[in-house]
Amino acid sequence: MGNVLVITEHMKGEFQDISFEMLGQARKLSAGGSCSALVYGSMKDRSSELGAADRVLCVGGSDDFNPETYASAALQIIQSESPDLVLVGSTSMGIDLAPVLGVSLDLPVISYCSCIETSGDNFEFTSQLYSGKMDVKSTAPKAVAMVLAGSFSAEDGKSGGSASVENVTADFGVGRVQFKELIEPEVAEVDITQSDILVAVGRGIGGKDDIEVAQELAKNLNADLACSRPVVDAGWLPKSCQVGKSGLKVNPKVYIALGISGAPEHLEGMKDVSTIIAINTDKNAPIFDVAHYGMTEDLFDICEELEDSLS
Repeated sequence: MGNVLVITEHMKGEFQDISFEMLGQARKLSAGGSCSALVYGSMKDRSSELGAADRVLCVGGSDDFNPETYASAALQIIQSESPDLVLVGSTSMGIDLAPVLGVSLDLPVISYCSCIETSGDNFEFTSQLYSGKMDVKSTAPKAVAMVLAGSFSAEDGKSGGSASVENVTADFGVGRVQFKELIEPEVAEVDITQSDILVAVGRGIGGKDDIEVAQELAKNLNADLACSRPVVDAGWLPKSCQVGKSGLKVNPKVYIALGISGAPEHLEGMKDVSTIIAINTDKNAPIFDVAHYGMTEDLFDICEELEDSLS
């Protein structure tokens, strides 16, 4: 339909999955147009990984993300290329970039996009609000769209031909923000990315004291304990237990979700698990869209029955 530009993300020398997700969808949306990927710093050396793009635009600069300089460079490239659609991740990086680009270009910024399609001369966007419990539709002929991680297939963005690689020039400016260091969480005693079975709790568990029920179940199943972001934000479990976009990606043999609604950010971290068992009293919870088995019973009743059957 038109020209689509993807602003890629990278961390520690590797493209993040959200970059491939956006690129795969951009390939589909740009039928009849051009699909381009913007890369920063030394990621130019890994341009061959972006074969789904027609063009890879290498803008240089530092590998360390700086919201001011990255936005300045991206804005100049967008003004030069004039794409119909700019895709940015709905991530901590994207949240810094998208509003600046939208205001500077006088374009609508469509947040929390879980689906983007073409509709006549417009793009049609579906935004997921309230942890995925409400879908909002919008259309625009041109826009900056923030894509929710886990909404599209990363594999689609990793396949394709051989993109042309072009060096482009942009003024990064000096800016007032300086990158100091990347602070990573401490290594946990248990690495949930290596677990065969995970019992994961969400806000629906009720409170910190109620987590003991899940811990007992995990112990009897020889499983490890995991959680969604609200549990970490509440201080009930450490960051090392968090599954999702801002946590860890896991792939156990069995994933038991207790009281987890299934926000897109969480689903990205576990949606490819071979066996997902979800227990949530809300029958409309998004977690049931990816679960292989689901129950809308009280999670404490289910845990008690499991305990009895295991004893």
